Amino acid sequence: MVNTTRNWAGVADKLAAVEAANAEELGKVAELVLGVIRADALVFTAGAGHSLAAVAETFYRAGGLACVYPLYHPELLPLHGAQHSTKTERRSGLAEEVLAERAPGPDDVLVVFSTSGVNPYPVELAAAARTRGAAVVAVTSRECVAAAPRRSASTLVEEASVVLDSLVIPGDASHPADAPRTAPLSTVVNAFLWNLVLARVFDQGTAEGLDVPLWRSSNVVGGDEANTALLAKYTPRVPALR
Repeated sequence: MVNTTRNWAGVADKLAAVEAANAEELGKVAELVLGVIRADALVFTAGAGHSLAAVAETFYRAGGLACVYPLYHPELLPLHGAQHSTKTERRSGLAEEVLAERAPGPDDVLVVFSTSGVNPYPVELAAAARTRGAAVVAVTSRECVAAAPRRSASTLVEEASVVLDSLVIPGDASHPADAPRTAPLSTVVNAFLWNLVLARVFDQGTAEGLDVPLWRSSNVVGGDEANTALLAKYTPRVPALR
């Protein structure tokens, strides 16, 4: 029988290890995001497959950053065709197609979530953003990148300005501990890392007098009213807010 208390304690230990391992990098990412806010620019976020769960975590959610532009293509989502989504993120050239509508520039930041960090879509997104002068944050696993088959000329780690290491092991599983086969952690860790960044951005931004643009829940009194100004400001630049 699984001891769920012990299991969740193990997850808590993992998250604590992730925070400790990324302490310096979290500060760098927070500073990049603060730079975006100061410049009235955008944080672009991207992923493929189940890493799109992390993109959803960054976009239009209670307590989330309002100046976020999610990069997306329907064929990357497993719900629109599971096997096809895998083929799609391995397709070279898709990144430029996605960036055709709007691409990050020198004042912007691109955050790419990809546990394996080797498929053409995330790697080419990062490379294209760097070419355009944007800083690139990779939320990935260095161990997974090292173990995965190379499918691009470089890796997400190599293309990134800053790497947040999820410490996820190859195969993205955590249970049972002696031979992991289930209980994948990348979604949990990705959300945790992003929210650690948001906490730092809020604390540092507030301390220097910045108005950090954060969404309110639309299910609390005053939430819709509080979001009206943010929607008016960002919808012209972020079509997904319509």
